Amino acid sequence: MRLGITEYIDCAHFLPGHPKCGQVHGHTYKVEVVIEGESDRGGMVVDFNDLKTRTREVLQKYDHRHWNDVLEFPTVENICALLSRQLKERIQFPLVIRVWEGNGKWAEM
Repeated sequence: MRLGITEYIDCAHFLPGHPKCGQVHGHTYKVEVVIEGESDRGGMVVDFNDLKTRTREVLQKYDHRHWNDVLEFPTVENICALLSRQLKERIQFPLVIRVWEGNGKWAEM
């Protein structure tokens, strides 16, 4: 069984050396977290509140921040990798994370 949640954060960044994205700009990032596991006797894989709380613990550190303070090259790929590592430390299920950088652009791992 797979379950998922969606959260949002707003952040600024720039991509050093990039002709267009080298200027400071911001995005609303949509972060989707999908876990996989077996249902317990009550029919629940995980309490959605627990999953949201653990996800928010990670995301709150970055909301309304500048990604360049954290990552040298804050591409959506590198942001996804960073968030994936941190979420896997807190969520004890196999998981997939998808990070949307605005509309129509995302990275997943």
